Amino acid sequence: MNWEQIQGNWMQLRGKIKEKWGKLTDDDLNVIDGKREELASTLQAKYGYQREQAEQEADEFCRSA
Repeated sequence: MNWEQIQGNWMQLRGKIKEKWGKLTDDDLNVIDGKREELASTLQAKYGYQREQAEQEADEFCRSA
């Protein structure tokens, strides 16, 4: 999947995202709204990831979704 597809299917993917990153709240997911940069920023804030790690996690999710 690519990020355009993730944005288009965001409501259906929310469950998978919450399984992978349980610290993300519904409010977080509303703000992220399928945007890669928002997901990476939120992962940094919630999990203390470095920017590069957060981006890698987001990209890995994109490939596996």
